[in-house]
Amino acid sequence: MTTHADTPSTADRPAAGWPQTAVGIGVLLTALGLGYGAIDISSDAGYGGVGPNFLPWLVSVGLLLCGLLIVWEARTGGFRQMEAAPGAERAYWFGFVWVSAGLLLNAALITTIGFILSCVLCYVFACQGLRRSSGQQAGTPRVLLTDVIAGFCISAPVFWMFTQFLAINLPGLTASGWF
Repeated sequence: MTTHADTPSTADRPAAGWPQTAVGIGVLLTALGLGYGAIDISSDAGYGGVGPNFLPWLVSVGLLLCGLLIVWEARTGGFRQMEAAPGAERAYWFGFVWVSAGLLLNAALITTIGFILSCVLCYVFACQGLRRSSGQQAGTPRVLLTDVIAGFCISAPVFWMFTQFLAINLPGLTASGWF
């Protein structure tokens, strides 16, 4: 039996092929789940001639194509041109805890302290976790102040756009609708 030098055999495939295949299958399952959920959404055409189920179907088809391509690439030899992953060999769980705590606090406090402040808190926690995981300076007053200002500069315009321009109610700290 002869094989071409360019075609990797099953024994020559890197061990990374199975995790890459698992990611592709996960993307395929996500696409199928989104498509299944889109079945129940009304298809009545709106102002632009498309119904509210158009975007979920579009995303579902896009994810399905991406999942198929990922599985195909993984099963035909893996990502051959992929560079070694940067960072540590093992996960940095302390950073994961910081990011998870930020997300959970955001969900728990959004109706109490409002959208903007809860998102700022989430942003600060996520930045702290990511900075610590990459060995950057974190926790100093200057870094914390920078994160708070950046979080406010991101979350306030999002809040104002949703509440003032799109008329979507988000929890605010005051009844004025501007904070």
